[in-house]
Amino acid sequence: MKVKYFADTDTALIEFTENPVNETREISENIYVDLDATGNLVSMTIEHAKASAGLKEFSFIEVAGKAS
Repeated sequence: MKVKYFADTDTALIEFTENPVNETREISENIYVDLDATGNLVSMTIEHAKASAGLKEFSFIEVAGKAS
């Protein structure tokens, strides 16, 4: 997964896979998702990210599952 932030447009792009985009769907006025040919999520674009998604800070935390 890659997260890119474009300060000049206040846009966040979250890329989940490198699959080719087949379709883009508007989720809300500022949020779009890209889907591959089988309907799997490829990426998400959040426009006006600081205001609409509260993107002032980004952190990543991996939570380990229980050992079997």
